[in-house]
Formats: sequence, structure tokens, C-alpha cells
Amino acid sequence: MKQMNQNTFLRVLKYFRPFIGLVCLAAFLAFLVNITDLAGPYIVKIAIDDYIVGQKAREGIKLIGLVYFLSVLVGACSNYFQNYVLNSIVQQIMHNIRMELFAHIQHLPLQFFDRNSSGRILTRVTNDVESLNEMYSGVLVILFKDLFLLVGIVAAMLRLNLRLTFLSFSVVPIIVAVTFLYRTKARENFKRVRALIARINGFLAENISGMKLVQIFHREREKYREFKQLNDEYNRASIFEVALTALFRPSAELINNLGISLLIWYCTPGIFASTVEIGVLYAFISYIKKFFGPINDLADKYNVILSGNVSAERIFELMDHNEGLEEMTSGRPLTELKGKIEFKNVWFAYHDEDWVLKDVSFTVNPGETVAFVGATGAGKSTIISLLSRFYQIQKGEILLDGVNINEYRLEDLRRRVSVVMQDVFLFAGTIESNIRLNNEEITPEEVKRAAEYVNADHFIRRLPGAYAAEVKERGCTLSAGERQLLSFARAVAFNPSILVLDEATANIDTETELLIQDSLAKIAKNRTMLIIAHRLSTIQRADKIIVIHKGRIREMGKHEELLSQNGIYRHLYEMQYA
Repeated sequence: MKQMNQNTFLRVLKYFRPFIGLVCLAAFLAFLVNITDLAGPYIVKIAIDDYIVGQKAREGIKLIGLVYFLSVLVGACSNYFQNYVLNSIVQQIMHNIRMELFAHIQHLPLQFFDRNSSGRILTRVTNDVESLNEMYSGVLVILFKDLFLLVGIVAAMLRLNLRLTFLSFSVVPIIVAVTFLYRTKARENFKRVRALIARINGFLAENISGMKLVQIFHREREKYREFKQLNDEYNRASIFEVALTALFRPSAELINNLGISLLIWYCTPGIFASTVEIGVLYAFISYIKKFFGPINDLADKYNVILSGNVSAERIFELMDHNEGLEEMTSGRPLTELKGKIEFKNVWFAYHDEDWVLKDVSFTVNPGETVAFVGATGAGKSTIISLLSRFYQIQKGEILLDGVNINEYRLEDLRRRVSVVMQDVFLFAGTIESNIRLNNEEITPEEVKRAAEYVNADHFIRRLPGAYAAEVKERGCTLSAGERQLLSFARAVAFNPSILVLDEATANIDTETELLIQDSLAKIAKNRTMLIIAHRLSTIQRADKIIVIHKGRIREMGKHEELLSQNGIYRHLYEMQYA
């Protein structure tokens, strides 16, 4: 664990490398701050011993006062610029980490998102990065200066009086022991707190998304009890954290005052005997307070350090997850695709050898419309996911225009294959931005042409602002049919060579279905189309229908041919139209 923490800290420091010039400037400013900070007690010591007790010329005390004021002024200005420079560096580093983290998440495989909740991932990008930001800006900026200060204090005290220096530091082992005990307990609790925050975020994200279902089945009380149990556990961990902090800070302050008490007790006889100067005692008391100041800061900020350290580990854990990481730009360019699809003896399982597809083979010729039917869980949608390389097959081969899809550049492959899903996802923005998805190559005219092509233009023009109309989160103000028409317009605007409809007409009314059927007749021209549908009425005109049952292809042919075989397809047809 210690090695891992050290590696994490060194990795965090690497983000300072591009700003090494500004870091050196901040180090110089910190040096000036500490010089002026250390000079203050020594200047007062001279004023007491030489001018107040020593009765030197009074004119000199004015010069001492001026020097003291100038040192304070230089220290204040240096402290301001040092804080400004370091915090500017920190904010730029946080910006870079967020961008790096988001870019990495975008290229993680779908299997990663299948296994990890959105709340957990969200916590890494928001809460954990913010904790790291707090550690950088609230702690490292202070410690950067305090390291110089501690070294300077020790040097100044040794120069003044060797014996008093060792006496002053006699309480340091106690501080070290108390800090070690606190560190052990606090670190364990912080890991627990961060894990609970991730669980709470995941619970909230899931329940807010499913609030309609909760209210339909009147499960508010049950969900409230679940959240209360989770929140109570987090509350207990937070209270334990507060208790640890409340105990550590007074303990550090008590040990600090113990050191000052020992110093006064030891020096009092020497002052009366004129063997110890009053100014020296004053300087030592000031230096001890300054020495324990960083330790008290550590007591205040130790929670922040622990939280930032744990958050850094969690951030780097996500960044280091490279299993199945998608390389979008490597591979063979795919500038033109005719649309021939071949599955050759494909076997696939999401987990181990729990096969979802078993020895699946079929061919789709360019320009054909092919439909897949079968019971839920038969493997229809999996075929579509494999075609876009969202998952890697275990056995067999998938070819596009006679070339293995693994050889193609992934960026080009997905540009040539568009999928219209049953659950249409719309982003907050406008109608136009949801059709073009920020693709600058698609002009506003092409957006309108695509909407007209799929019969979506008639409802878009009725909206306030038409194509500039605001779309709320997930398109909640639009009907299921309107969202589906927008998804068709999106697919057409991107002009794919292969269009996939994954249960795209399952949640729409008959009128909208007729509009979509008219659209499909136009969309299908000059491109290959794959359709997954439970409504057999939508696929009767398909060039080929493939029946999948328990991961295997059982029947294949046209609608009339399959009906005449009196097999699985005829059974599904009769069940649907009985």
C-alpha cells in the first residue's frame, strides 16, 4: 500500500512537468516569503536585546521598525504572487486531468459500462477530481511554502542556541506518534467514505432516471428506505471522520503549548541570572509557534490530503483500465463500403463460455434488406453490436466487403454503420444539434432534407423555434414517435452504407409506424439494411428473414417461404396475429 501511495504521489507530480518554469518562479517567491517570515522574530529579538534592554541609541529603533515593516510588506507581496502562480498551475492541471479522463472514458469498450454503474464513473470525473483539486490548491500550495519554512526555522534556532533547540524539539516524537495513529484510522475511513459517495451517486442517478417507474408502481417508500440505509451508513462514516479531526487538532495544539511551557520553565532562571537573553526566548517561542504552524495546518488539511490521495488512486485506476480500449484511428481506411456482410461460424459470449451466439453463419448482399426475428434473448441485438465492433467475438470471423472488420479503422467502420435503437437517446440542446450530433460536415440544409426524407419535418415545424427548438434532457417533452423519427433523421443525415434498425418501431403508434414504413422504403435504396423486429408486419417485404433461436440460426428465407415451412417463424406469426 505504501509503495502504491508513493507511486500515486509521483504520478500526480508529473502533471507539473509542463509548468516547470512557473514552479521555479513559485519556489523563488516561497523562498522570499520564508526569509521575511523568519526575519521577523530575529528583528524583534535585536530590538529587545540591543535597544530596549541594551539601551542603545533610540534612533536605531526607528530603523529596526522600518526594516520590520519592509520585511512584512515584501513577504505579503511575495505570498500573493506565489499563491496566484501556484493556483493558476493547479487549475490548468485539473483541466488537463478532466480532459484526459473524459477522453479515456469515451474509448472504453461497452463491456466496461456494462460492469460499472454510471454513478460510479460520474464520481470519478466529478467528486474525485474535485477532491484532487482541493488537495492541490488547499494543501500543496501551503506545503510548498511550509517545507522551506521548517528548514529555515531549524537553521535559525540552531544558530541562536543549540541547547534550547533540542529542548524545543523534545516533543516532536509525541507529535509523530499521534499523527501516525490518526493517519492509520483516517485513511481506512476515507476509503469507506469515497466508496459510499460512489454508491449514493449511483443510486441517485438510477432512481432519477427511473422515477416514472417508481411512481407508477408506488415504490417511493421502499426507495426512500433504501436510500436512508445507504445515507445513514455514509453519515456514520462522516461523523467518525469529524471525531478523528476534532481529536487530532487539539492534541497537536496541546503538544505545541507543552513545548513552549518547557522552554519558559527552562529559560526563566537563566533570564534572572542574565545567562539567557529575553529576545532569544521571544525568538524561540515565535519559532516554535511557526514550526508547529505547518503541523497544525496538517491537522486541519489532513482529511483533504487523505481524500485527495484516495481520489488520485481512483482516478488513475480508471485511467489505467486499458482492457479492450478502443483504438479509433489505427487500421485499414474504409473510404467506401458496398455493404456486403458475412458472418462465418461466429461464437460469442459476454462471460466465459456462456454462449449467446453459437456457430452463426449468414451472408447479406449489398443493397439487401435482411430481418432478424426470434424470442427475447435469442441473440439478435448481439449480432448488431458485433457488426459495429462494440464487442469482440471469441470464434469465427465477420467480414465487410470480404475484409475482416478487425482490420478496418474503427472510426471509419462506425461512420459507415448507423444504428437506430428502440430506446432513442436525445441530448439536451436543439432539434438540429440532436440530428447532426455536432458534426460540422452536416449542413443545416442537409439536416432539414434528412428530416423531410423521414417525414419528421411536419412535427418539427410545429415546435416553437422549429429546428432551433429546445430539447430537454433525454427528449422528455417529445413523444416516443417523435423521438423515433428524429433518430431516423439522424441516421439519414450521417448517410451510412449500412443502416441497422434495432426494434426501432416497437414503441410507436400505428400512424407513426406508417410514416416510418414510408421512410424505410426510401432509406433502403442503395444501402444495406438490417432490421430487428418483433412486429412481423414491418419485415414482410424484407429480402431475407433470419430466425434465431437460443443463439443459433434455425430458419432463413422470405416471408412466404418461412410460413410454408410450418416452423418457428410460422409459430411466431400465428401467435402475433391469432
